[in-house]
Amino acid sequence: MKSDELKKRTKEFAHRCVKLANALPHSTLGGHIQKQLIRCSTSVAANYRAACRALSKASFVSKISIVTEEADESYFWLEFIIDEDMLTNTQVESLVQEANELTAIFTSSRKTARRNN
Repeated sequence: MKSDELKKRTKEFAHRCVKLANALPHSTLGGHIQKQLIRCSTSVAANYRAACRALSKASFVSKISIVTEEADESYFWLEFIIDEDMLTNTQVESLVQEANELTAIFTSSRKTARRNN
């Protein structure tokens, strides 16, 4: 997948997570998860863009590592929403799948970049 396609995909993921986060119940837990999900999902997109502009392989690997961690954290919070029955599975499932796929893509990218160092 080309970097421009991934930039678009990660940005769309962030937008979709923000919309989902805004649909969470107005409660202490809902507010906490809302902030966490917005933070980590937008970080996926922002740090991927930064990785694309990395000036060295080491910098790229560092940024892609952050992207991987944030995608996986997004996956965690999306699962937590399901576990707590805060939204319906149908509202969350496609984002869980996307978070899982993005985590796999960036994990693979990090391994490849490390191997080519």
